[in-house]
Amino acid sequence: MKKKPVVIGVAGGSGSGKTSVTRAIYESFKGHSILMLEQDFYYKDQSHLPFEERLKTNYDHPLAFDNDLLIEHLNRLLQYESIEKPVYDYTIHTRSDQVILVEPKDVIILEGILILEDERLRNLMDIKVFVDTDADLRIIRRLLRDIKERGRTMDSVIEQYVNVVRPMHNQFIEPTKRYADIIIPEGGHNYVAIDLMVTKIKTILEQKAFL
Repeated sequence: MKKKPVVIGVAGGSGSGKTSVTRAIYESFKGHSILMLEQDFYYKDQSHLPFEERLKTNYDHPLAFDNDLLIEHLNRLLQYESIEKPVYDYTIHTRSDQVILVEPKDVIILEGILILEDERLRNLMDIKVFVDTDADLRIIRRLLRDIKERGRTMDSVIEQYVNVVRPMHNQFIEPTKRYADIIIPEGGHNYVAIDLMVTKIKTILEQKAFL
């Protein structure tokens, strides 16, 4: 039987620590055949829309993502074919002309706020993880990140959180927790949970004779 890569889905709200969890898993398998695929790269192309319309984009809504392309790319990676991952440019609120060549690997970590929302994506995952962190911690992390890395003001971050991020989290992201095989509280600081995850992944890889 032909080998098939192992797909690990890591979901959770903005600021939950899912990226830290993803990186911790990735680092644990450094030197092995592993890649990260971020849902954030798969926002829909909006080049056909006027810039004013693009500014209204709700990046926390399921309809913002081009899951069809993400699923197509994931299926190609599962067949050990390379893909050209799109690059999203937040300054123009659409895809840039650049792409990133991604070579297939034995382990694929798929990370994003809404990867568990689409049943087609869930069906491609071997392990589904939800990083569950209290709302107060998530808003603090988002505040620090957006002010430091994205040049945002505190007022604009809080306004966006209250009007968009929080309602979208409650409506679309939080309910996907029920699809998770593993729930990791407190994100990247939960070393015990991450160690258990890594052990489980190693078991699957050994069964598939990847390790």
